[in-house]
Amino acid sequence: MNCYDCLTRQEISAAVAVCTRCGAGLCLDHAHVAPQMVHEAAGTGRSTHSHNARRLTCGVCHEAEI
Repeated sequence: MNCYDCLTRQEISAAVAVCTRCGAGLCLDHAHVAPQMVHEAAGTGRSTHSHNARRLTCGVCHEAEI
């Protein structure tokens, strides 16, 4: 799979990740990494893990979330 953002610029670069929102392939230059809290059901409430997960998004989705 190739990086979608590179292909729109007539460049070819191997994708190393996939955007968690839109599914576009991303190279290292176009991947935005952000922490994401992990929650799970615990009894009648909700439990939050002490460590954050890693969340990868493309530039378009990253800007839309800010």
